[in-house]
Amino acid sequence: MLKDKLIDFLGYLSLERGLSKNTVSAYHSDLDDFTDWLKKEGLTDYASVRRDIILDYLGELKDIGMEPATLARRLVSIKIFFRYLCQEKVITKDITDVMDSPKLWKLLPDFLSTDEIDRLLKAFPSRAKDLLLFRNRTILEMMYACGLRVSETAGLNLSSINFDDETVRVKGKGKKERIVPIGKTALRFVNRYLDEIRPQLVKNPMEASLFLSKSGRKLNREWIWKVVKEAAKLAGINKNIHPHTLRHSFASHLLENGADLRVIQEMLGHADISTTQIYTHIDQRRILKVHKQFHPRG
Repeated sequence: MLKDKLIDFLGYLSLERGLSKNTVSAYHSDLDDFTDWLKKEGLTDYASVRRDIILDYLGELKDIGMEPATLARRLVSIKIFFRYLCQEKVITKDITDVMDSPKLWKLLPDFLSTDEIDRLLKAFPSRAKDLLLFRNRTILEMMYACGLRVSETAGLNLSSINFDDETVRVKGKGKKERIVPIGKTALRFVNRYLDEIRPQLVKNPMEASLFLSKSGRKLNREWIWKVVKEAAKLAGINKNIHPHTLRHSFASHLLENGADLRVIQEMLGHADISTTQIYTHIDQRRILKVHKQFHPRG
């Protein structure tokens, strides 16, 4: 379904719009990557693609260091494609028509201060009687404690947690696995969630997924998006926050406190150290700010 519509679109560009072979090839390359990503995220039709899903895709590209100009071109390709899908009545509404271009984005990833992280995590009270509020708090604690991607969080199983070693086994991109420390605070929340909350949510005793919906099914990445957005709203944080913000903050705070870049690379699951080095720019920005604030001739 996804690839079929893409082939139709490429034919439209070539035959009806009369675009050059090189231009069509560029659209093909951009959109092939996008449709592959959608398939990996479990999406099988364009009608189920929402604006925040596209933003998540662009956010991941930004996370691996894609240049703003390339991001801008990628979004233009997606916008033209979705305009075509709407025109052909494959979708009822063009969700990309109000999306800003990434050329306006800064290359450095957004991240939260430790105070903002504290406010975000406490947006869902730990003593809340509502089962789902405590589940949501546990999700946020895990994402920040381990630097997890949204898809990695959704993919956690009961067997992923090793309570003896205080680690979590994470299945990242390309099904590559890595072991990440959890930390005592997040582990405490997971323990209580498993003891008191999850047993009230689970319907099928054979369900292996860690985080469950109200109906007892595996919590998908879209719901985790909503959890993060709701927490930011409740915490009164006005930055454009998405699930990757917690991952960025995880890496930034480790670096600020003296963690080795290679260790951060392993915990994030980056194949190349150059991807992780983007966080050194964040630390340099912090150093410049401190110098300006405290040096007598700053």
